[in-house]
Amino acid sequence: MSEKLAIYGGPKAKTTPNIPMYPGGLEIGEEEKKQVLEVLDTKYLFRYYGPAGVESKVRLFENGFKEKMGAKYALATSSCTGALVSALVACGIGPGDEVIVTGYTFFASCAAAVAAKAIPVIAEIDETLTMDVADMEKKITPATKGIVAVHMRGMPCDMDAVMAVARKHNLRVIEDCAQACGATYKGQYVGTFGDCGCFSFQYHKTITAGEGGMILTNDARLYDRCCSYHDTAACWRPDRFAEQRFEGELFCGSNFRMSELTGAVMLAQLGRLDRLNAAMRSHQRRIIDQIQDTRGIRIRPATDPEGDTGICLMFFLDAPEKVGPFVEALKAEGVDAAGVFNSGIPDWHIYAHWKHVIQKKAPTAVTCPWECPYHKGPSVEYTPDMNPNTLAYLGRVVHLDIPAQMTDEDCDMIAKAINKVAAVLA
Repeated sequence: MSEKLAIYGGPKAKTTPNIPMYPGGLEIGEEEKKQVLEVLDTKYLFRYYGPAGVESKVRLFENGFKEKMGAKYALATSSCTGALVSALVACGIGPGDEVIVTGYTFFASCAAAVAAKAIPVIAEIDETLTMDVADMEKKITPATKGIVAVHMRGMPCDMDAVMAVARKHNLRVIEDCAQACGATYKGQYVGTFGDCGCFSFQYHKTITAGEGGMILTNDARLYDRCCSYHDTAACWRPDRFAEQRFEGELFCGSNFRMSELTGAVMLAQLGRLDRLNAAMRSHQRRIIDQIQDTRGIRIRPATDPEGDTGICLMFFLDAPEKVGPFVEALKAEGVDAAGVFNSGIPDWHIYAHWKHVIQKKAPTAVTCPWECPYHKGPSVEYTPDMNPNTLAYLGRVVHLDIPAQMTDEDCDMIAKAINKVAAVLA
């Protein structure tokens, strides 16, 4: 006989407080203070010049990050959006080009393509909630120049399949690793498969300085071009006023430079990455081990279970109408849970709510990039229901964050709550 649910007056399964999902933010302490105070004490606030004899914290962070991830080059930026725009431009993507983006990602993945003056084409996700590579390939046209492969909610895409299609069609690949810092695919860190990998250090991310981003690449020319776009004043060049060293090195860009204060915090946070990911993976596995055979739910399948960062637990119910009651019952049990897609609740992570793109909004009367004489082929059109598989998958998902600061007791109580609710409502 099933236990009486808390929502119907029964006892709560989880009696400990829920922990906010700020893995690195909750760990900020003496090491971050030490690094920041060194910046203030030396008055070296700008990475490219300042008091003599002081080493840049941003440069130290870049060096540590690229060594950690196994890449040749790293460029710190002010945000992941800035990293994505810089990477797209560096890859030669611009007016007239199409870029394929998944329909389940934060809107910035799509907005970055628009900022590069390219037209986003929105592809389906599969049951892993990452790129449906078969649908991605169907949406390739002669105008397609690149793919933004998003490692969504901590899980790596099927990068073997993505890269095979990209090589077949001679496409650039930019990896959006904003939510997957430290994830691996077949033992290799995400962000090192494509032409460029882009990372976020915004406050919700695993390691954080509140804001910040990073670009990884193994291509020296792409690195230089990323530098050009992220710093149009060319402070990064050995001789900022010299003639360009190769065709395409210098052009008008923007300012997406990382500050020394941000670099100082990130230098400390980088040392926490492995421990945070190990904790989240352990918590996620402990919960999954207790619910994987529960009737009525299906755990999100993984492209690489060992490479998932473990930042969340996502599982499917067999019908979307069950998600709302299931989530409310979990909350009553003391578990902070949520559904993923509700057509009536805007969420910038789901393409159906991207009104900016669906309605082709622009800051001027000329709707660039969609109104572009360089674009060859049919007009790219959007509707909120254009990717039905994406909405169908997301409509059946229950989502739980997995903070690194949880205890084994928390995990066991969460698993108990899921099993308790599933016995009645799944």
